[in-house]
Amino acid sequence: MEIVDLRQVVSADLRPLVEEEVETWQSTLHWDYRPLAEMLLRYTDSHILPGVAATEGGRVCGYCFFFTEGTKGGIGDLYVEGMASTHNRRHDIEIELLRHAILRLRRSPELRRVEAQLLIHPTDRLATPFLEGGYRRYRRVFLRLKLEETNSGFLRHLAPEVEVRRWSEADYRSAADAITAAYKGHVECCVGDQFRTIEGTLGFMNNIVRFPTCGVFDSGASFIACQRDTQAPIAVLLCSRLRQDVGHITQVCTLPEFRGFGIGEHLVRHCHNDLFARGFTELSLTVTEENHRALAFYRRLGFSQLHTFDAFVWETE
Repeated sequence: MEIVDLRQVVSADLRPLVEEEVETWQSTLHWDYRPLAEMLLRYTDSHILPGVAATEGGRVCGYCFFFTEGTKGGIGDLYVEGMASTHNRRHDIEIELLRHAILRLRRSPELRRVEAQLLIHPTDRLATPFLEGGYRRYRRVFLRLKLEETNSGFLRHLAPEVEVRRWSEADYRSAADAITAAYKGHVECCVGDQFRTIEGTLGFMNNIVRFPTCGVFDSGASFIACQRDTQAPIAVLLCSRLRQDVGHITQVCTLPEFRGFGIGEHLVRHCHNDLFARGFTELSLTVTEENHRALAFYRRLGFSQLHTFDAFVWETE
């Protein structure tokens, strides 16, 4: 086996592996990974995607790409042939690719933080090279809810001063303000630091709404709860489509002073009912295991565990 720079690889050599990865995302998370896969292949042909690839006899058998932006970096994806089959897992190649990627990122003197969430890899599978590199681990849970009329539930009556409406482009800035305030001091800010600032939250929302980084944004199933008199958002739910019949809540939060009044549940029910009416069969989301209150809330609404994975964070003092 040889480890080479990913920018030396062309999409024709990478495509068989990427197509296998698409199948793995589908079987593991019910996620249509094709839009991201095609984007990856385009970047590969442009020779602009930093990362490493494993080759055997001139054939690409695994890859890992990463990115840097200012003082922050991230490991975006890792895949090794055979993951689609439980009888042919090349764990040794996964670990070798990760060690090379982690080392290359650490050689960037400007980096102050690196994040990695490799969703299709189960908890503990990739922990060793990250823990050896000084990363902190957060276990995350991938939950799903089968959409059925019987679990749609009744929409609770909210206080008359609270109004719920669908997402619109005009909500960008005010929703970012609400999300940032909702996550202040929260464990999710440790997993992903974008919510620590308005600018970071706006960047997160731009990736969710305008790019297929987490499915295709679905404005019809995304909702804002706001104060009726000021129209200021107090709770936000953003939803995307992972595939034609599977929705995914990419963001749901409520301002601290408005928690406990059923507003979050109201938004989730709205999302469920909208998707169910359009023929969707599942709704999913991810949550950090340490976020006990949220995890209990989702389970009370009928969500069940589909998969667990790890998030890793390295940050300078």
